[in-house]
Order: sequence, then C-alpha cells, then structure tokens
Amino acid sequence: MNDTGLLIVLSGFSGSGKGTIMNRLLSRYPEQYALSVSATTRQPRAGETEGKEYFFKTKEEFLRMIEQNELLEYAQYVDNYYGTPKTYVKEQLEAHKNVILEIEIQGALKIREQFPETLLLFVTPPSAEVLKNRLTGRGTESEEVIHSRLVRAVEEADGCEVYDYLVINDDLDACVEEVHHIILSERSRMERRLSTIETIKNQLKQYVKGEK
Repeated sequence: MNDTGLLIVLSGFSGSGKGTIMNRLLSRYPEQYALSVSATTRQPRAGETEGKEYFFKTKEEFLRMIEQNELLEYAQYVDNYYGTPKTYVKEQLEAHKNVILEIEIQGALKIREQFPETLLLFVTPPSAEVLKNRLTGRGTESEEVIHSRLVRAVEEADGCEVYDYLVINDDLDACVEEVHHIILSERSRMERRLSTIETIKNQLKQYVKGEK
C-alpha cells in the first residue's frame, strides 16, 4: 500500500462538468477519495453551502490567508480569488485518501511545483458548442460572465497540454469510471510503490537467510 494517498488536480473549462464528476466519485467510492474544499471570494450560488462547495471568504480574509501562508496555491479568476487551504489536504493524504483538487491551470502548476507526483487531469465537453450550451443552460450567470468564461476557455485550451490526461465528458457515467480507473492505475505505477517492493524484498531476504 502507498504511504500516502495520491494528489489529483481536476481542471477543465467552466461548464465541463468537473464538479459533477468529483461528486460522483465521492459518492461511489467514499473510502477512496476526499475533496479538497477551496476558499473563494466569490458569492455563493443558490444551494451552495459553506464548507461543502467552498469556504466563502471576504477579500480581506483571503488576503490574510495569503499573508499567513495558509494556502497551497491561489489565483484570481473572473474578478475573484480562489485558493487551496494546506492543512486539510495534508491530513487526507496521510490518511491514504486520494485527494481531488478542482482548480485551474495556474494553480495546478503551482501544486505540481510543491508535489511533483501530482496527477493532472483536464476535463472537456466533446465540442465548443456543447460547452456554450452548458454555460447558457445554467441560468445562473449574465451574458457578460458567460462571455468571459468562453474567453478564458480559449486561454486554457492553449495551456492544457501540460496535463497528464485529457478526459472527454460526453457520457457522464462513463467519464466518472474512466477517471476512477486512471487514478487506480496511477497509484499502481512502480515509481509510486517503491517503498512497498522494498519492504517485500527485505522480507524475502530474511526468508532466504532462514530468519523467519
């Protein structure tokens, strides 16, 4: 077994369904995953709960967290700040949970600088038309905000090649299982399990010497 869980960054265009994918993973495999709850200065949407979707902060509170080095990463996106609190992430990794962070490209690269073994997944709808329809269909944002998210998507499309996997969210259930199997496969990679094979090797040597 790994000494710690796997840190996963799940990014994607706004409207790609990455939040829904995370929720399905947590619902289907609660013992294997933990969601890193981000802090943000944006206003809550209808139905969002403090400490579940986000920790909602004022700008002053968020800047204080930056000053006190309480964030793994942070970035400004569409006039709001988003960041990842450190303590919860480390606790869950040490408890052997796979910790999922839903953050954008800037934050993903900052996380990988600190944790080189981080798995980076980028989620996209099957087409730009589907993306636009999903954003419009939310009914929660103005045309101006939707336009800004589409502009941002163009920028993100130019940078997503740094990710390890591109996941196309066409069929939601199939997409959730694809993400789950990618994560399981990554946890089984030899370089992530060197401590395990080292322990087995030492035990085998003791058997050969007749010490057990």
